Amino acid sequence: MEPLFSFETDYDMNTFISMARALRKTVRKKRSKRSHIFGVGVVVLGMASVFLWGPKVLTIAAIAVIILVLLFEDRLNAWVAMKRMLSGMEKAKSDFYEDRYVSATDIGTTEWHFDKIKAIVEDQDYFIFLFSVSHTQAYDKRKMNGGMEGDFRGFIEEKTGIKVQRI
Repeated sequence: MEPLFSFETDYDMNTFISMARALRKTVRKKRSKRSHIFGVGVVVLGMASVFLWGPKVLTIAAIAVIILVLLFEDRLNAWVAMKRMLSGMEKAKSDFYEDRYVSATDIGTTEWHFDKIKAIVEDQDYFIFLFSVSHTQAYDKRKMNGGMEGDFRGFIEEKTGIKVQRI
């Protein structure tokens, strides 16, 4: 049986950044907002302590680290996820059929069903399926066969009953 759509995805830093951003803006949205509020609060208190009691190296270092983490959150999460990725999963080929989709890597082949997808996100380069607060799959639009982006978007919305969110 011929697949309706096919994707080849290289799981590199850009892919992982897109997946981290998708998680942060959807299924981790509340947690992310709370973390940002807490981080900004700590920075404000740290700056107040610097003005009230004078600069301390540890306080300034902590403020700098928190600001860097807040600014580069997606890159940091992407880097950690890349380090945890199993060898042999750097490239994936995925074929979409009427009732399922199949992903193949150097490690093996896995068959997936559309009902396991919790959310679908689209950015400039990828369609991203979210399964939980820490599990995603990305599909590179630039290496797509079988139709146009709009065709795939309509297909996946129909199969899952989930609206594709644009980020």
